[in-house]
Amino acid sequence: MKILILSFHFQPDLSAGSFRNTALVDALQKKLPEGSHIEVMTTLPNRYASFSVEAPKKEERPQLTVHRIALPSHQSGMLDQSKAFLSYAFQVNKLIKNKDYDVVYASSSRLMTAALGAWVARRKNLPLYLDIRDIFVDTIKDVLSKKLVWLMKPVFSLVERWTIRRAIKVNLVSGGFLPYFQARYPNKRFSLFTNGIDEAFLEAQPAVSHACNRDIPEVVYAGNMGEGQGLHHIIPSLAKHYEGKLSFKLLGDGGRRKQLMEAIESAGCPNVELMPPVSRKELIAIYQNADVLFLHLNDYDAFKKVLPSKIFEYAAVGKPLWAGVGGFSASFIQDNIDNAAVFPPCDLQAAIDSFSNLKLVTQPRPDFTLRFARTEIMKGLADDLLLLVNR
Repeated sequence: MKILILSFHFQPDLSAGSFRNTALVDALQKKLPEGSHIEVMTTLPNRYASFSVEAPKKEERPQLTVHRIALPSHQSGMLDQSKAFLSYAFQVNKLIKNKDYDVVYASSSRLMTAALGAWVARRKNLPLYLDIRDIFVDTIKDVLSKKLVWLMKPVFSLVERWTIRRAIKVNLVSGGFLPYFQARYPNKRFSLFTNGIDEAFLEAQPAVSHACNRDIPEVVYAGNMGEGQGLHHIIPSLAKHYEGKLSFKLLGDGGRRKQLMEAIESAGCPNVELMPPVSRKELIAIYQNADVLFLHLNDYDAFKKVLPSKIFEYAAVGKPLWAGVGGFSASFIQDNIDNAAVFPPCDLQAAIDSFSNLKLVTQPRPDFTLRFARTEIMKGLADDLLLLVNR
């Protein structure tokens, strides 16, 4: 059995797609019959321009080959990202030439990796399994100008329609995506294998409860700093309100980092520390030292459907969770995570009011970690993928 996996990010890169698809490969390797092989086509680590880590362009292991494609230098802009993806797609098409597979799996947050998977599956006449981590067509209407949306949405809607219809099975990482896809593709088969908690975060969960012992508690945010997170809309005013009462440590990079930094400086917030991305080992230590973990998504309709992977690692380490999210994410947190305060995105007063509901206590969440362990979720996804080959 030969499986082709397309994932724009893969270990050791820092991204939700990297962590998710690395775990899937691990799960598949434990289930594949003897003589099987997985071929992963990904990129050299490039998630953040400010964080680099070495990785071989070609990595061979038992049952596994990983091709990491070098990309041209790029930032967070759409033009740069388009050039980077075209380079990736061109190299993938070269690498698959004269090779045979039994199934194609493509994991995609911005549609085009899924479309590439559909193209490869059509070219090779293979079954296609899609893992959809975002609704790109739905998101662009909120994050791009009206003129660009008018030009691009019809095109990407056609690409989405062609891509989804080509797939035999589609997995959605958020239950909030289901109404969108069922309405448009009523005859398509969907599954819901969500994001989950990686082993490193399971190992970092607290054994016992303990209270905050700082005079000024530390609030930590780690992740992307783009338009989707909207940190520049909430952090400066929030930090200013809590000057002398809370300190904020923000780790990450992204298209709005400069704007965020300028807004913090303009508001005069000495209680905010802005740091670049760090390795997972360093990140876990920072989480464990924090008193509150902060999450925020911008106030866009599209983001009411998502379920950020960050929720799972935050919850695993047992810290109070302070989240500016709406829709499906808000419901998920309220239904599944103890000691979490949720407020509508970009709403300063609601954020302040919700903070008073938190207990500044680190405590285990054993029910949550048991239910959402990544290894168990990926076992299910691996079984679902293998059904396409064995059908």
